[in-house]
Amino acid sequence: MYESFYGLRDKPFRLRPDPSFFFGSKGHKRAMSYLEYGLSQGEGFIIVTGEVGAGKTTLVRKLLGKINPMQIISAHIVNTHLDPDNTLRMVASAFGLATENASKAALLTQLEQFFLHCEQKGVRALLVVDEAQNLSPTTLEELRMLSNFQSGERSLLQTFLLGQPEFRITLHSEAMLQLRQRVIATYHLGPMDEEETITYIQHRLRTVGWENDPAFDAAAYAAIHAYSGGIPRKINSLCDRLLLMGYLEELRAFEGEHVQDVIRDIQEEFEQPLSDASAQTDAELRSLERQFADDALEELQQRVGKLENATASILKILRDITSHASRYPVQEPKP
Repeated sequence: MYESFYGLRDKPFRLRPDPSFFFGSKGHKRAMSYLEYGLSQGEGFIIVTGEVGAGKTTLVRKLLGKINPMQIISAHIVNTHLDPDNTLRMVASAFGLATENASKAALLTQLEQFFLHCEQKGVRALLVVDEAQNLSPTTLEELRMLSNFQSGERSLLQTFLLGQPEFRITLHSEAMLQLRQRVIATYHLGPMDEEETITYIQHRLRTVGWENDPAFDAAAYAAIHAYSGGIPRKINSLCDRLLLMGYLEELRAFEGEHVQDVIRDIQEEFEQPLSDASAQTDAELRSLERQFADDALEELQQRVGKLENATASILKILRDITSHASRYPVQEPKP
């Protein structure tokens, strides 16, 4: 939509991981060096952690794109909400093996034979597991056991684990001691600073033919970084919406206030629908008020009833006294 308006060949801020847009920030370059080092070792586990949208998947896909498929065969798993047996099934399926109705023993046998066959052809097997923070300790242990497959002293499988920061807590738990002993490299991918955020935005735009149309002033860049915290996916989401607004309002330059307008729109769209929640809360409060009012009214009515009964009793006594006095008048004593 906005691509033709700004003369761009494609959308520069897609949310899906795309290695063709890979940007080598200081953190991403260092993480790539760790991955390449780990890959050169040909064994063990390499772990990369980072916030949601930090670029872990894009990083690995960039690395896999540089690998010769005649030397390394890779399998990528992204669904990790699985028990150990189903994880094995997923691993086997990712490497192209038949898994239907196969028992765990059969799956392990198939995997070992497949890895041996790869080794005989001079091809290494690499498993990439995304969203590793969702893996249970028992599932991680199952993956560790796969690293026991060897030919002589050569490991038949290498594994990359990509996860969010909480995965480090799991990794450093007591139950993960044996897995930690197999880790040969680990790196935490942090956010980009403001200068890198600016360069990142310009890199994505130039990749699709940007020639400073639209332009961004310093306040716009600062607002984008402040909102995104230097996380690539949040930058992409905000900038995509910003360009859409620019197209709709025919803007050729973005200032800080334009960015703030888009941020407000996003926050309104994704915040909890407070009006519904407030309406429900108000309804509940009104119900409670009615309940308390009804209870109070009933108690008041009971008190009034008791008071009326007491008043009636007093009036009856007074009437009796008056009637008795009129019937038997008090006589004055004679002098």
